[in-house]
Amino acid sequence: MANLLLAIIYLAFISLGLPDGLLGAAWPSMYPQFHVSVDLAGYVSMVISAGTIISALLSDRATLRFGAGKVTAASVTLTMIALFGFSFSTQYWMLLLWAIPYGLGAGGVDAALNNYVALHYASRHMSWLHCMWGLGATVGPAIIGYTLSAHQGWQRGYQIVAILQLVLTFIIMVSLPLWKARPGQASAQPKITSDASTSADSSSPSTSSEPPTSAAPERALSLREVLRIPGAKEILVCFFFYCAVEQTSMLWASSYLKLWRGLDGKTAAQMASLFFIGITVGRGLSGFVTMKLNDTQMIRLGEIILCVGLAIVMIPGPAWLAFTGLILAGLGCAPIYPCIIHSTPAHFGAKNSQAVIGVQMATAYMGSLAMPPIFGVVARHTSFAIMPFWLFAATVIMALMHEALVRRAPMHSELETA
Repeated sequence: MANLLLAIIYLAFISLGLPDGLLGAAWPSMYPQFHVSVDLAGYVSMVISAGTIISALLSDRATLRFGAGKVTAASVTLTMIALFGFSFSTQYWMLLLWAIPYGLGAGGVDAALNNYVALHYASRHMSWLHCMWGLGATVGPAIIGYTLSAHQGWQRGYQIVAILQLVLTFIIMVSLPLWKARPGQASAQPKITSDASTSADSSSPSTSSEPPTSAAPERALSLREVLRIPGAKEILVCFFFYCAVEQTSMLWASSYLKLWRGLDGKTAAQMASLFFIGITVGRGLSGFVTMKLNDTQMIRLGEIILCVGLAIVMIPGPAWLAFTGLILAGLGCAPIYPCIIHSTPAHFGAKNSQAVIGVQMATAYMGSLAMPPIFGVVARHTSFAIMPFWLFAATVIMALMHEALVRRAPMHSELETA
């Protein structure tokens, strides 16, 4: 049964990635039909991001009251409704309206699924699940491309993804009994280990005799209470700057290659995708590496590879240097996000993990929302040549915050996972 639930969660992560790239892929065909300027996609994106921040902050209360399975089912349903709404929209204001459930659904499922996996499964599954998110994020724009090339319109692409979400909602609803905490895992007392020898990939069953409520929070934590937990501020700043690095690279790498490296637009767009490919492939590989290294070691390894990649991008010279650097930067980013999430229960305890992960998700969305536009303004008034230096500085801040987290809230315990 545990393996069946894990398969459903894998499907859920693919589904989580499917809608993420739809707006960017469809917008060039959408905005002429709505008779608006091309830049108004930013406002739709902002409404979606605002919804994700709100739902992520509320995820602790929702999951505590209804459980991870029901929250996931409800969130996917909201996303499905929003996607159908997008496909039937005929006015720009309708997109803004449907963007509200779009964002609320995305943030809720993201926080609930990440915490559930962090509590119940080994680190390798977190890496592979986020690899599945990358697969979904790649397939979504491909569906839009297919429907446009088949002259079916961008609306049909949204409808296809909405139907896939509908199927997933049905599967999750049927599987709700499987989402109950498995005996000896979520309810188990964490085993005590040292950070130097801890591995997030334990597969032995727990033998704790603690009652099932020992790891469950008695009530939802407020934002102020979360921030008072030792190490919480450090992990939030760390997460903010990681997402700033990832999203700034995804948004501006193509512009950097064209405006500073001198590539034509088509080649720049194709080569910029190397960063995203590096992340997706890297997360697939990270799942195997986590069998030997714990989460802290994986994050440090990722930070080192990321810095090396950015340093190569800084080197003036042939374009292949920039391509190599982007691939390495993507590979470096790969383990950081999933391993930060997976290590949260070990840093802060199972009873606090849902609250902390919910705030982490909100912080991630804020970093993704704020930093890429800020860089765009700075680059416009200076030069796109600063991009690798900007990203390197953000990576250094992220690394410093992670080390501060390790010192202030060391991983004295690891939950038993399968």
